Amino acid sequence: MNGENKNQAGKDQPQPSRRGWRSWWMLYLLMLGILLIPSFFSGTDAREISWQQFEENILPKNAVEKIVIVNNETAEVYIKKEFAKDPRFKDVFTKSVGNAVNQGPHYAITIGSAEAFERKLEEAQKNIPLSQKIDVTYIKRKNWSWDIFSWLLPLIVLFVIWNFVLRRSTSIGGGANSNIFNFGKSGATLVEKEKSNVTFDDVAGLEEAKTEIKEIVDFLKNPDTYTRLGAKIPKGVILVGPPGTGKTLLAKAIAGEAQVPFFSISGSEFVEMFVGVGASRVRDLFDRAKEKAPCIIFIDEIDAIGRSRGKGAFLSGANDERESTLNQLLTEMDGFSTNSGVIVLAATNRADMLDAALLRPGRFDRHIYLELPNQSEREAIFKVHLRPIKTEQDIDVRFLVAQTPGFSGADIANICNEAALMAARKKKSKVERQDFLDAIDRVVAGLEKKSKIISPEEKKIIAYHEAGHAVTSWLLTSVDPLAKVSIIPRGKSLGAAWYLPEEKQLRSKKAFAEHLCATLGGRAAEEIIFGDVSSGALDDLEKATKEAYTMVAYYGFDELIGNTSFYDSTGQHDTSIQKPYSEATGRIIDEQVRKLISSAYNDTKSLLEKNKNGLIQIAGLLLQKEVIYKEDIEKVLGKRTEAKTGEWASSAKIIPAAFLGNE
Repeated sequence: MNGENKNQAGKDQPQPSRRGWRSWWMLYLLMLGILLIPSFFSGTDAREISWQQFEENILPKNAVEKIVIVNNETAEVYIKKEFAKDPRFKDVFTKSVGNAVNQGPHYAITIGSAEAFERKLEEAQKNIPLSQKIDVTYIKRKNWSWDIFSWLLPLIVLFVIWNFVLRRSTSIGGGANSNIFNFGKSGATLVEKEKSNVTFDDVAGLEEAKTEIKEIVDFLKNPDTYTRLGAKIPKGVILVGPPGTGKTLLAKAIAGEAQVPFFSISGSEFVEMFVGVGASRVRDLFDRAKEKAPCIIFIDEIDAIGRSRGKGAFLSGANDERESTLNQLLTEMDGFSTNSGVIVLAATNRADMLDAALLRPGRFDRHIYLELPNQSEREAIFKVHLRPIKTEQDIDVRFLVAQTPGFSGADIANICNEAALMAARKKKSKVERQDFLDAIDRVVAGLEKKSKIISPEEKKIIAYHEAGHAVTSWLLTSVDPLAKVSIIPRGKSLGAAWYLPEEKQLRSKKAFAEHLCATLGGRAAEEIIFGDVSSGALDDLEKATKEAYTMVAYYGFDELIGNTSFYDSTGQHDTSIQKPYSEATGRIIDEQVRKLISSAYNDTKSLLEKNKNGLIQIAGLLLQKEVIYKEDIEKVLGKRTEAKTGEWASSAKIIPAAFLGNE
């Protein structure tokens, strides 16, 4: 089926012809033969001799009729005809081909210069009367065939190289614009109907999105059902969502289900260094689509050409080629010309950067937002990706789902693949539950660094740092439930505390404050136990600072700033030069952030000092086992108090609180 796809996708592309290439080589050889034939027939049967042989054997016999000096390089000697029957000259009067009579020249002498030859000849004839001296004439002789060939040869070589480069560029690129003469053509890949092997059954966890997409597919299959009521087919559908949520996969499924021609192209393929090429490719793409209508055009990563206009011109003072491409796309989607039967499908994860004219109804009539899958959707995604994997019968999919809150579909696919790879490396016949757990650790925190050498002093600091995270998060009820704590180096971290966030959409001010305390628990534990702090809290301080700024500047949790938010959901402030608040407000925000972090740090120290014995015991367990779980902490600190109703938890992905160390 893949081979058929390639054949169908290449129908519109110019394919190189082997027969045409051979014809060119035949033409080259024919031209070479025509140019070389005259040189074969213009050749002479003159025997090459030296001056010494001429002076000793020929000149004394008075047999030379004349000497012709050709191009000041060769002296051609003609023998008198009465010597034709002389046995000494008989062989030079017979041609090598056909035994005909050779009219001359009969001998040829290569000379250094005409002047030197004349001096030698004059000296050799000094005793001969003037009337009997040999006549010497000079001529310029040209080989026209070689002259023409020497002039045409560079052109032929350049033409062959040029032709070869064009064929290579076409065969390697494989697209319509891979040939340099076609850089204004669209490089969209055409998938003919019934040639895609991805269907809606391969897309799990996107039920709402599939419902809207299925309606468009059904419109293409059965337009009369909708048009009889006066409905019009949507001109465009844009898929918006975080990376890995299945936007491109959904587009592939549409190609398999729609049973109509499907053009696929990336937004970056429109933009080129040549002015006007992007707009030309947009026109060519829609012209091809109109010929195949009804059909679908899929533009992946449309933000490459669809960003808001004017920003680039404001900074650079010049019009941007990308803006010309966007203008052409806007005209093609909803201009004076009609594109009946052509639906534009686009995907992006930066919808806030797109131009407003592109997103309006009439161009993209439907906006489909894809979010990270919830628990039931992750279960469906796991079942899809577990189909080709040989697993044990007791693999609990719901257990794996519980271990992966906040994971996207791409993350889940990666986990399943990593688990299979780990089982294969261990020569197992089936993938076991532990392989999936190791794969989750590998995807989230990186590869285990068994070769990293850590001194006992550093290992002790790491153990107390992670124990501080564990104790703080265990005692604070609004913090996400703790899963395990590890001091085994993984990726860039030397240790980590792993949390399982609950899947809720809101977080209270108290939850934010307690999360700050849990984040700073590692540094507070170092100061309590060792009286000093290390550089290992770099990642913790970065997260705490960002979260504190979010609380003050975005969520309005600070009393001095008040219920004011400087967050911009449109993304306009991301590229603006001026901040959305004054310098005075900026200083207040900085001061309040420092106060917030300082207060959270003092609260964390007080909490850990009250539970210092538990901190020491958990650190000892970490030094002994290297990895401890929720049950081990429960034995030391007792059962964790559950959060009260209304104290909302986060819905973030599992991100370990990492001890970075000096790396």
